[in-house]
Amino acid sequence: MAEAAMAAQVPPDQDGDECLPQYRHLLSPDLLAGQVAFITGGGSGIGFRIAEIFMRHGCRTVIASRNLQRVSEASKKLVAATGQQCLALSMDVRQPQTIAAAVDEALKEFKRIDILINGAAGNFLCPASALSFNAFKTVMDIDTLGTFNTSKVVFEKYFREHGGVIVNITATLSYRGQALQVHAGAAKAAIDAMTRHLAVEWGPNRIRVNSLAPGPISGTEGFRRLGGKWAEKSDQFSLIPLQRAGNKTEIAHSTLYLASPLSSYVTGTTLVVDGGSWLTSPNSFSALMGIASSSAKL
Repeated sequence: MAEAAMAAQVPPDQDGDECLPQYRHLLSPDLLAGQVAFITGGGSGIGFRIAEIFMRHGCRTVIASRNLQRVSEASKKLVAATGQQCLALSMDVRQPQTIAAAVDEALKEFKRIDILINGAAGNFLCPASALSFNAFKTVMDIDTLGTFNTSKVVFEKYFREHGGVIVNITATLSYRGQALQVHAGAAKAAIDAMTRHLAVEWGPNRIRVNSLAPGPISGTEGFRRLGGKWAEKSDQFSLIPLQRAGNKTEIAHSTLYLASPLSSYVTGTTLVVDGGSWLTSPNSFSALMGIASSSAKL
């Protein structure tokens, strides 16, 4: 009975980058009606599901990525499933000029941007001693500089005068010094600091800035690359207080909260959505070494 009750609380999800075959609204379907969200990394994984859930709550979206084919295919799926508009754009968060062009295109199409989701990221498992200088820099460039670049461009082109909401997708890696994650942990910790600084500086412009830190989330590239399958097979998730991995819909619902009027007095904080994982999960250097990525020589 208890297991059935717990299962009933977990929203359904799809493993791949596919829309949910059915969706039950826990909040008003028009929660974001009339608004526009600009989502980096919106063509896959968590970003894709955030776009879908926002659209199912009345929001039009812009999904931006370096891979135009990926976001174009994602856009078609999202429009078909939700009936809302979704504009697919190519940009590189490391190159401010491409961000400016994408934001200009979004404003030309929709005349407004109300929500910015900074979801573009890069990660892999690697010990610091084997991490190339360029690999560390690449993650910092995409995650930290990319978040600042996109936030600054959107601020200058729209938020400064009109207000808005920024949600930065971060991580709990730095809380304990997670093994094999010095690059991503440093990048995400910097974003959490940036969240607080921007919340203070941009609050008078009616801009709320928050971070959301997911735990292990099934059906994502990160889950595959960062040892999710290994953790599943070795029963590591039983050590998480909620005794399971999370799913993309759960992250999207939490992002919906931070982006919506439900959190109208919330700014400068990090919402951890990890089932309690960082509090209890083992930090096993030796075990993780067996699945460390060879992509560390970027």
